[in-house]
Amino acid sequence: MSNLLKEKLQVINMGIPAFSDALKQQGIATTQLDWRPPAAIPLETREYISSQSKTIEQANQQAVQKLLAATPHWVGMGRALDKIPGMKSNLILHSGPPISWQRMCGPMQGGVIAALIYEGMAQTADQAHALASSGEIEFAPCHHHGTVGPMAGIVSASMPVFVVKNESGANCSYATMNEGLGKVLRYGAYDSEVIERLKWMERELYPALQAAIEHLGKIDLKSIIAQALHMGDEVHNRNRAATSLLYRHLAPAVIESCSDRGLAAQALNFINGNDHFFLNLSMAACKASLDSAGNTAGSSLVTVMARNGVEFGVQLAGCGDQWFVGKAPLPDALFFPGFSKEDANPDIGDSSITETCGLGGFAIAASPAIVQFVGGKSRDAIDYTLQMYEITIAENSIYQIPALDFRGTPTGIDVAKVVEKSILPFIDTGVAHKEAGVGQVGAGVLSAPMEPFLKAYQGLAEHIKTE
Repeated sequence: MSNLLKEKLQVINMGIPAFSDALKQQGIATTQLDWRPPAAIPLETREYISSQSKTIEQANQQAVQKLLAATPHWVGMGRALDKIPGMKSNLILHSGPPISWQRMCGPMQGGVIAALIYEGMAQTADQAHALASSGEIEFAPCHHHGTVGPMAGIVSASMPVFVVKNESGANCSYATMNEGLGKVLRYGAYDSEVIERLKWMERELYPALQAAIEHLGKIDLKSIIAQALHMGDEVHNRNRAATSLLYRHLAPAVIESCSDRGLAAQALNFINGNDHFFLNLSMAACKASLDSAGNTAGSSLVTVMARNGVEFGVQLAGCGDQWFVGKAPLPDALFFPGFSKEDANPDIGDSSITETCGLGGFAIAASPAIVQFVGGKSRDAIDYTLQMYEITIAENSIYQIPALDFRGTPTGIDVAKVVEKSILPFIDTGVAHKEAGVGQVGAGVLSAPMEPFLKAYQGLAEHIKTE
């Protein structure tokens, strides 16, 4: 002890970083340990999960191998009523976990209003509001029907959808076409401009793209995503490279298969002017990949993270279709001029399926420009991705990050690691105005809330006990 007091002081700090900063200012050698206490869960549950670690690990390896082996391809298009399993003319699909019309947030209600006007079931917003609250319209999560939708996630019967097939597992997923940014249905806008655009997409864009994909047969989405990661996309908030690569596949096929050259030009110009066009396809690709890993008994792998603007929901491979939910957080964002955090709706959308599959915020080191939304630096983007390796089961050998010496993206969120390490999934996202009819007001980032992961951890223990 006497010798220790004579030596030069060196400190390892496990607490608040400010303590390290104060010591460093005094010239004291200090190491900040990146450690957090485990989340607050019953000791009995923690011990039970620990006792089942071998079973869980075996199940996780089985599930994640299916996820990594998935080969999503865009194979066709069609009307939602004709393609989506269980779709009905009076059914409207939405993002996130189940929610009633009365509990829906402003942008989701706005998206429903737009869909009812688009379908011709209402002529005005007031009529649509009355119909939606009458009980005649049914609502269900997109995820219950193999579908994903960005932001409000609204899908109605007449909307054209992409059909994406995981050819290694033969399962399919579905998503609508992306409208672009700003005042659009998925952000809760429903004025005449929004409806006219949707009608044009149905009557002209959809036939042009349907003919093109029939001409091509299929497009390998996994290959496009892999290339886009090398070109600066993380394939959630930034899709410029992916959309450009898709355009190269589509342009010759649209020209060759469309007899109306004017229509072909309009379709290609729309895609060229919409950097986010690939987003919906990337979401469907991730959904098809993750669904192949679902229903794996004993697995703690997260297969769904989704938000309805009120709640944040999680599903596990080992817990079937059961939802575990908590309050949806507000994103940290860069807002459009005239808007602030007070205007923002809590996080919303199925697009976090990209993070669930190892893209988006998990691959943000490939797209450091996104952290500029919240005043971050390129090093922050790398640190976010490195942290996500701590809570995932595997690395994707196809989806690689150049800035990390082509290391595979962190893939397969393990709910046990999230809870035991208190490290939350990092997500980048768009921001909708909290009131219906306004639309997008910004874009930013956030960490998922802990509550749904705690519930999922406990739910997994209960499922294993009953199997």
